[in-house]
Amino acid sequence: MHSIANPRQFLLDLYASAVTAVGAEKCLPPFLPQPSVNGRTLVIGAGKGAAAMASVVEKNWPGEISGLVVTRYGHGADCARIEVVEAAHPVPDQAGRNAASRMMQMVSGLTENDLVLCLISGGGSALLALPAEGITLEQKQAINKALLKSGATIFEMNCVRKHLSAIKGGRLALACAPARVVTLLISDIPGDDPRIIASGPTLPDASTCAEALAILQKYRIEVPDTVRQHLQSGAGETPKPGDARFAKNVAQVIATAQDALEAAAETARAAGITPYILSDEIEGEARDVALVHAAIAKQVARRGQPFSKPCVIISGGETTVTVRGSGRGGRNAEFLLSLAVALNGYPEIYAIACDTDGIDGTEDNAGAIYAPDSIARAEKQKLQARALLENNDGYRFFSALGDLIVSGPTRTNVNDFRAILIL
Repeated sequence: MHSIANPRQFLLDLYASAVTAVGAEKCLPPFLPQPSVNGRTLVIGAGKGAAAMASVVEKNWPGEISGLVVTRYGHGADCARIEVVEAAHPVPDQAGRNAASRMMQMVSGLTENDLVLCLISGGGSALLALPAEGITLEQKQAINKALLKSGATIFEMNCVRKHLSAIKGGRLALACAPARVVTLLISDIPGDDPRIIASGPTLPDASTCAEALAILQKYRIEVPDTVRQHLQSGAGETPKPGDARFAKNVAQVIATAQDALEAAAETARAAGITPYILSDEIEGEARDVALVHAAIAKQVARRGQPFSKPCVIISGGETTVTVRGSGRGGRNAEFLLSLAVALNGYPEIYAIACDTDGIDGTEDNAGAIYAPDSIARAEKQKLQARALLENNDGYRFFSALGDLIVSGPTRTNVNDFRAILIL
């Protein structure tokens, strides 16, 4: 079997099929709504996949169309009628703020005959930055940076973001009223709740200002008095489920982590390797998640439990990294380095961990690949895996081995993709 002869290529093929399955080309056209008969159609959107989604809409839309989407720097796509703006992620910048402001102006004054097609994907929360009245962009940037380093989950981060925003948590849809809003979403959220993806700019929000305050306190994040007052007074409250202004709007999740895992599983089967999908919503510290994966892999290798080898264990979700050191590397490099330390050269176990958006954290790689000889090869270069892990330096470890995976932006995002091959 070719796949076993080249474990590295086999794992790369799994990742490629996972990403292709959740790209806009494949998953968006079946969900396009009917054009408005008497009104105009406006396309808006935000996220790492927003430009690719807008491009697919343009190719498949029968009538007139215009609009604006905002995506991460380097994630743009060629669009003729829908304007594409690039901005910063994961910490928002002025370009994102300007785009959000223009989007709110663009959707004001629409009629009930108009259709707003909203294209949302992961990353949209940082890209669509419009601070609430009385809060500065600099304050939001500082809070965002602190949350990113704290180990807060994506649910917690987005709860805080919604309550400090003038556009998230359903406020964008209210600005579109009375037009009908159809939202198509590529999910990067464990559980695929559309209200949480990109902080739900077009969906009502059940979370509260009090919860946002509690999250800031939990992670001991210092905030200015203006921000505290904004949350304590309830000025930052979001529109809630049941609000009549959302009644005729529709939201549809068009691609998920599970779709990516299923596609990878299919590729594994075609190569003669039995796949087992562990979960599409694994969360927790990347290094701890790796310890559990390593223990399962060794149990399979040593005892044939809970699965018989050869097999591949596939999982997705969104891990977090509490930054302790000064090294480089995103959560997938961290996961893989922790896995390497735990497996310590255990024979016949190979692994890949990548972000489906092609960017692991803020680096230029999607992730990396691990082999049984990774630790030994690193030691020849005087690199100590455990010390690098302590310094959050997964990038340096895999870079030295030539085992980083650099795919470039994929223009989609359903979060982490992990596969562990046990031969």
